[in-house]
Amino acid sequence: MKINVLDEAGKKTSKTIDLSDGIFKIEPHDHSIWLDIRSIRANQRQGTHDTKGRSEASGGGRKPFRQKGTGRARQGTIRAPQYKGGGRAFGPHPRAHTVGINKKIKKLARKSALTYKIKTENLLVVEDFSYDKPETGRISQFLQALELSDKKVLLLTGKNEKNIYLSARNIYNLDIRESTTFSTYDVLKAEKLVVQETAAKKINEVLA
Repeated sequence: MKINVLDEAGKKTSKTIDLSDGIFKIEPHDHSIWLDIRSIRANQRQGTHDTKGRSEASGGGRKPFRQKGTGRARQGTIRAPQYKGGGRAFGPHPRAHTVGINKKIKKLARKSALTYKIKTENLLVVEDFSYDKPETGRISQFLQALELSDKKVLLLTGKNEKNIYLSARNIYNLDIRESTTFSTYDVLKAEKLVVQETAAKKINEVLA
């Protein structure tokens, strides 16, 4: 599949790039996408939530009253869950929320996400560009030229472009990822996917 390459001003150039049909024109597999996003979201959880059980709550070292003869239900400690200040019953404790996923499924999910972007005409390929220093104004003009200022955008770069990242970090609706590190979740949460020319070639190589 051939697609036109745009310049930084949003104009069509004389160049086209060939996107692999085995990546950008497959039958999308929705269940793979769901599995991958579930894994990504679960792995983002810290799992540091914690509550105190009855053995961890302070106080309550002896029985509050004798076992028999009071007419009340027997109690062993005032730090049991039914008491104010007592430990929590079945409360959360630190644990890993990691959900594993097969590499082939992860790969299929990314291909499916990219295919959806092509099908809905939400993928653009632009010429490679880089900045000598952070320039937020310049990357804002770039988004305006592509008419994407009000869209949630994911820009894929061919390599680690620190100055592009620094330029974009104050723009709330723009995310920057390298062509080899983006995830299914990154692609699907963006309304528009903008891919640098080198990044598109690397995607063809890595996901082929």
